[in-house]
Order: sequence, then structure tokens, then C-alpha cells
Amino acid sequence: MKAVILAAGIGSRLSRPFPKSLSVLPYGETILGRQIRILKDLGVNEIIIVVGFKMTLIMENFPEVYYKYNPNYYITNTSKSLLCAIEDLDDDILWMNGDVVFDKAIIRKVLSIKDDSFVCVDCKSCGEEEVKYTRDDQGYINEISKEVVNAEGEAVGINMILKKDLETYAEALRKCDDNDYFEKGIEMIIQDGVKIKPVDISDYKCIEVDFEEDWVSAQASFQTRDNK
Repeated sequence: MKAVILAAGIGSRLSRPFPKSLSVLPYGETILGRQIRILKDLGVNEIIIVVGFKMTLIMENFPEVYYKYNPNYYITNTSKSLLCAIEDLDDDILWMNGDVVFDKAIIRKVLSIKDDSFVCVDCKSCGEEEVKYTRDDQGYINEISKEVVNAEGEAVGINMILKKDLETYAEALRKCDDNDYFEKGIEMIIQDGVKIKPVDISDYKCIEVDFEEDWVSAQASFQTRDNK
């Protein structure tokens, strides 16, 4: 298994002069540093970070991981950043957005899932900006986007594509438009018959930091290192 962290974007909605993944939590750890530590603590040692905006700041802070560069980070979205990381890989891939702050227990839970590719979800009411989902009669995801109607909850930005589904997904990402999120590729492979399981992490803390209010919430929720 390999892990991919998407940290190429400018993060314009948060208006930081540095990559927002380098925002420092109250106890002194950056969002990205927390992600890397949790992955390594749980045995995921091959970590690839996709960089773009002010990439040297990230690379200087974390020289121990691997990097892929999205040279078009300023005009592309997460579908193309993820493609940069996975198109030459042949393994199970756990990937996450670089602005997600989460409990360690979430990664411990998802690493035990072996049979299906999956998307972690939080079962709650959602606004316009959240990526939402619905399930089919078998309990698998059948819709996932910001435009989903009658959504069952939010896709939180932590996902797994198994090796058996990887090339199908990479091809879908190639077909995505430059401004598409990686969820568009997930929708494409669902239409091709790939089963994507929703994994409910509602019992844990998980916040994607898009806006200032998200950052305030993350600071209030993650006051400690979380070594459990």
C-alpha cells in the first residue's frame, strides 16, 4: 500500500501566504505533519505528496517522503493532481486531501478494509460546498459530487482505490476536465461497474479546512497530538 496526500493547491478560499497544509494546530503540529505522522505510526511508510503552490516550503519541512509535482496546479483541480501521483503506480492507494484534520482512529479503521475500494463519509446534513453522496440498493455509492440531491452525508476527503481498480480509475482521471475534482473520476468508474463502498467515520473527528470557520473548528477540535 502507498499513501498519497494532495497538497498542490493555492487554497485561495483560506487566503494564506503559504500552503494551507502547513497551518499549525494549537499543540504545534501542522496539518500535513499530523497526516504524515499518523500514517507512519500505523505502518504506511511509502507516502507521496503532490505539490505545486510554494512546493519548496513543504519539501523542506518533510524531506523524508516522496514527491510528485503538478506543474499545472494553478489551472487544474484535484483530479489531475491525483493522476500525477498514481499513473505510474501498481498498488493499493490510500489518498487524502492535504487540508483534512482527522482522528488517528479513522486511519486505523480504514486500513482493515481489504475487499472494496472506498470513500470515507460523514453522515450529516451538508451545504452547497461539501462533496455529497447517495447509495444504491446494495449500499454502495452511486452518486458523489457537490451537486448531489437528497444527499446522505459528506465525503470527507479520505479514500482508497484498490490495485484491481487502479488502472480503471487512472483512465477516468485522464478523461476528467482540468477543473474536475477527483470525485468526478469516482463517478465515472461507478458507471463502469466498479463498486465503491462508503465507510462511515461519523463517530470520529474529521474536518476539511476550506474556509476560515473550518480552521477555527479544527483548532477547537484538535487540541492535542492524538497518539491513541
